[in-house]
Amino acid sequence: MVQRKPIYSLRNKVYESIDILFYCLYVDCHWSDLFPYCSACCCPYGRHTTTKWGPLVNNKLGWVIMEAPALIIFACFFIFGTNHHNFISWIFFSVWVFHYINRTIIFPFRLRTRGKKIPLAIVGMAFCFNLVNGFINGYYLGSLSGSYQLSWLWDPRFIIGAAFFISGMVINWQTDNILIHLRKPGETGYMVPRGGLFTYVSCPNHFGEIIEWTGFALMTWSLPGLAFAIWTFVNLVPRALHHHKWYRETFSDYPVMRKALIPHIL
Repeated sequence: MVQRKPIYSLRNKVYESIDILFYCLYVDCHWSDLFPYCSACCCPYGRHTTTKWGPLVNNKLGWVIMEAPALIIFACFFIFGTNHHNFISWIFFSVWVFHYINRTIIFPFRLRTRGKKIPLAIVGMAFCFNLVNGFINGYYLGSLSGSYQLSWLWDPRFIIGAAFFISGMVINWQTDNILIHLRKPGETGYMVPRGGLFTYVSCPNHFGEIIEWTGFALMTWSLPGLAFAIWTFVNLVPRALHHHKWYRETFSDYPVMRKALIPHIL
């Protein structure tokens, strides 16, 4: 008697792979259309917060809500995916989850932002982005990518990507520490941050984030990873330029040689 294949067959997997492929290609091909819009629009959170975008919510609560999908959705689709998870795939899982545990659970409660608010619209948009991004990366690595061989550890793409990811993460942590301890207890208002990569750029945290997810794209050598890296670039480059402009307009003694994002370049 011939045994029938399960409903979830290779054909289904191919169709789903094509859906993911088209989504990522759409992002990768249209980033140049999105960049001018992001450059013109200054997202109203942090120092740029405004009530023009509707109701506001607590800043820490907003951070947790908007970052949570990237952690939870990614983890669920990876762990319960159909792939056999080997050592390499668990590395990818670990670096993603490690980053988002910090961003979702640790970082918001380290912030000294008592009384500060964030527009609910920004929280909603970030929530939706992280929902989709967590899904496409978790589902790809959990079900569609196939098994990475152990030899991938010695592949230049993995080695360079891992170096980028770790470097970006360290830059992020260092920058977060400088910003969090910029003001003494009881002090308010904004100050010029100094030390670390702040010597060279206004937004080393954004620089680190771009390096980090470029590294992840290289490590995984995947279209979902590339789509995320491009989205990160399109979102954070304009924001860094807006920050830099704000610093220079607000502080008359702002370091003249300091760039916005990339040391000595931009």
